Amino acid sequence: MEVKIHESWMPYLQEEFETDYFKALMAFVASEYQKHTCYPPASEIFQAFLACPFKETKVVIIGQDPYHGVGQANGLCFSVYENTPHPPSLRNIFKELESDIKKPYPESGSLLHWAKQGVLLLNATLTVRAHEAASHQKMGWETFTDNVIKTISDKQNDVVFLLWGGFAKKKSKLIDTNKHTILTSGHPSPLSANRGYWYGNNHFSKTNAILESKGYLPIKW
Repeated sequence: MEVKIHESWMPYLQEEFETDYFKALMAFVASEYQKHTCYPPASEIFQAFLACPFKETKVVIIGQDPYHGVGQANGLCFSVYENTPHPPSLRNIFKELESDIKKPYPESGSLLHWAKQGVLLLNATLTVRAHEAASHQKMGWETFTDNVIKTISDKQNDVVFLLWGGFAKKKSKLIDTNKHTILTSGHPSPLSANRGYWYGNNHFSKTNAILESKGYLPIKW
């Protein structure tokens, strides 16, 4: 299983790729993709690291699992391909975007334009079997992505981490809050959003205000 990432990540992740656990993980993933339909496509498993170079990472959004439906997962958390119906969580993200920064509801569900501006859209688990949520959890992906979060925390400054929902909030222990900002809220899934834990968090405008206060360009959400 080939690891395709932007070259800027290599100095920070090369040692990770040479560990026994990561080699075992890649062997498991290769076997799964041979035997089963899995998502995202193999060439896009590391899309988050291709689209968002290390040094340009200004914001990190943490998801849990890729979408497991046909033609949805594209290697960026919460994102889907162009011309693909928006899953419920993404619809709620876009509704909050509308009310927060008065941006019209987007037609495209692809968040690639966020990634290219320095938003790392990182799922904790980067692969999944078709129609089997959480099927690739606890196979080593979480070790890898936790180490990615810790590396960003250690090697970068002034990154804004958006932790949505209980799972993502647990990652706060990996982040140095003396150097970085953490914004938390409920998850954008209907279950959480309909209970009032998502809408009104204003994370998009808050993130841009923080970035601008540090001298960075805001994200064109």
